[in-house]
Amino acid sequence: MEISGIISAIVIGIVIGALGRLVVPGRQRIGILWTILIGIVAALIGAAIASAIGVADTKGVDWIEWLIQIALAAVGVVALDRAKTARR
Repeated sequence: MEISGIISAIVIGIVIGALGRLVVPGRQRIGILWTILIGIVAALIGAAIASAIGVADTKGVDWIEWLIQIALAAVGVVALDRAKTARR
């Protein structure tokens, strides 16, 4: 992965984190920085998974890759929210 790929993954991660948070119903008790970090991690892991299964480079928009990344971000948001709630 080149530096431009890492920078685009960070930018896309911000969007993915926000979309992942929107997918989860209810109120989440995590901050925006955690949401961004979850989105970045989900974007990187989702891109690796999409590449591994052969759907990362398609003609047009990579919808399957986006869905994988958003699903991972939603799981991350739920996991962190539950961890914070359990700690209280």
